[in-house]
Amino acid sequence: MCLAIPTQIIAIEATSPFPQATVVLEGVERRISLALTPEAQVGDYVLVHTGYAISRVDAVEAQETLAMLAEMTAYQ
Repeated sequence: MCLAIPTQIIAIEATSPFPQATVVLEGVERRISLALTPEAQVGDYVLVHTGYAISRVDAVEAQETLAMLAEMTAYQ
């Protein structure tokens, strides 16, 4: 089973051939590819899997998912 994590885009660098984005999750910044979601903008939440943004999600859905993930890890 694969898991995609919602993260928020804080910066985009228009590199060739596909733009790269910097995202942040719990204070950790990572660079990801926007090859599959070129329409994504700074401030958007995207689902990230293996270094690629695979889709945009709305902020409410992203926050609900992050809250559920935090709740799951609290039981470990």
